[in-house]
Amino acid sequence: MQLVIISGYSGAGKSRAASVLEDCGFCCVDNMPADMIPQFVRFCLATKSRYEKVCLVSDIRGGLTFDALFSALDQLDEMEQSYRILFMEATTEVIIKRYKESRRKHPLLFSGGTLSEAVERERILLQPVRNRANAIIDTSYLSLAKLKGNVIKAVAVDAKDVAMSVNVVSFGFKFGLPLDADLVFDLRFLPNPYYIGELKNKTGLDAEVDEYVFSYQQTQDYLDRLLKLLEFSLPLYASEGKTALVIAVGCTGGHHRSVAIAKKIAEHISHLGYQTSCNHRDVGRN
Repeated sequence: MQLVIISGYSGAGKSRAASVLEDCGFCCVDNMPADMIPQFVRFCLATKSRYEKVCLVSDIRGGLTFDALFSALDQLDEMEQSYRILFMEATTEVIIKRYKESRRKHPLLFSGGTLSEAVERERILLQPVRNRANAIIDTSYLSLAKLKGNVIKAVAVDAKDVAMSVNVVSFGFKFGLPLDADLVFDLRFLPNPYYIGELKNKTGLDAEVDEYVFSYQQTQDYLDRLLKLLEFSLPLYASEGKTALVIAVGCTGGHHRSVAIAKKIAEHISHLGYQTSCNHRDVGRN
């Protein structure tokens, strides 16, 4: 079983990190009492692979000392259950700013004092946990995408669980743009099979239309350049933490040119190793 324990400063992004792992298939439990961790792990192991990936969040809300957490970790060692501790931190200024924006109360403000004093006190209390961490992530100036990438890297999540999926959609401009499109390519400059009598009522799914569209050198040249652009762009989208990308290619009615080109794009992207789907939104519309 893959076990990750997230700890760190209040307001440093522990919940965000847990959400990233939850999207990667982890069963996440927030604010679990430390002395319950060994029992919970035993329960997960007893389910025979039902819970193969587990993330537990343990922080200052569980108490002002971490003797129970360290005792739980010792028990995990005795059980020969491996684990990784991911520690989330941020600068005092950033944490204070986040609390001011969210209007939440810091868990150490119960004894009075200022927010700044509470943050600094928490740093001292959490130092023993930080010292045992396998990975430390400073979220002070990270975008959500960068945070996701850092969490995935720190936890060594299986690549297949975070691989970006790509959906290629053909459409007709006369019916409007797909609302979820990330990239849109306009193919209306290409020769149109609609004006060929025997092809008018066919679609890009038919071999005759496909042959007509690609009988023109400009179509082949455009597709070649478009595929090179996508080969360059897709890894950059993936590295920024994007998990799903929609590529929309459109012609006038969404019957001929866009369908033929979308098929080729989807085939090429699939060969690059991405999980790929291809949909023809308007191919059945008049």
